[in-house]
Amino acid sequence: MLKLAVIGAQTLLGRELVGSLEPQECSVLPLTTGPMTKQDEEGDLIVFAPEPTLLEGLDVIILADTPSDPHLLDHFPGRILDLRADADPAVSGEPMPLIDAWPAGTLRFRGRPALDQVLSLLPSLVAGLGAVSGTHLRSIAHLGDEGLDGLMAQTTAVIKGEDPDTTDLGYRAAFELVPQVPRGSLVEVRTPTFHGDLLVLNLQAAPGQVLAQNPPPLGVAWAAHPPTSREVAVNSDALVHLTLSDGNTRGTIILGFDPILWGVLRPTLRLLGL
Repeated sequence: MLKLAVIGAQTLLGRELVGSLEPQECSVLPLTTGPMTKQDEEGDLIVFAPEPTLLEGLDVIILADTPSDPHLLDHFPGRILDLRADADPAVSGEPMPLIDAWPAGTLRFRGRPALDQVLSLLPSLVAGLGAVSGTHLRSIAHLGDEGLDGLMAQTTAVIKGEDPDTTDLGYRAAFELVPQVPRGSLVEVRTPTFHGDLLVLNLQAAPGQVLAQNPPPLGVAWAAHPPTSREVAVNSDALVHLTLSDGNTRGTIILGFDPILWGVLRPTLRLLGL
């Protein structure tokens, strides 16, 4: 049986990881990032303060947050999966592979952004693909607890008729759509939703070809209608809808995915072979 620990189990990502791993055929040790607070001790999830002795005999450590002891993992001989949003590429390893389980001989991987994962699916979803452009409607979930708490606090202030405090998030999120500077042919728009991202992409067929819908790969489902952010927030699959036009040389594809449920939890279970 696989023995693993989740460091940062008190965070949004950590709680979701523990909840997804515990039903699997593995032993899960939920750890905080350091000495526990009274809130940690009284929470619904039983967590433990990380100690070097607790890491002995473990196969895998998953980093959902940064341990307060910078030397905690210095001598850990097993595998480390770094899922922190600010993971340092210089020390956290290569991005996790897009397919298959953890390859033998590799000790460190870091998480791969959900957007990168879903964009990599496009060639397998639509045949004859050429140019792609569009909009990424991004939920607040990518900021974890900070994002959820910040949006809730801002929403409460707006309802009371007050100006929301933008210190924590760095921008006004409540009841706002916030476009970001375009990255190539993709524009990110931050939305005031807790979970559920949508990609609305314009497709153009490659020269001399037409667009055609392919059978969905594992973890993806074709939808009969464009998915909503709510639908993808409660679905472990990415939901996809395709509309073709101009003799199937152009099209619009809408891909809905939850950045934690689909973008982190599903690939983590696949990587660990669970």
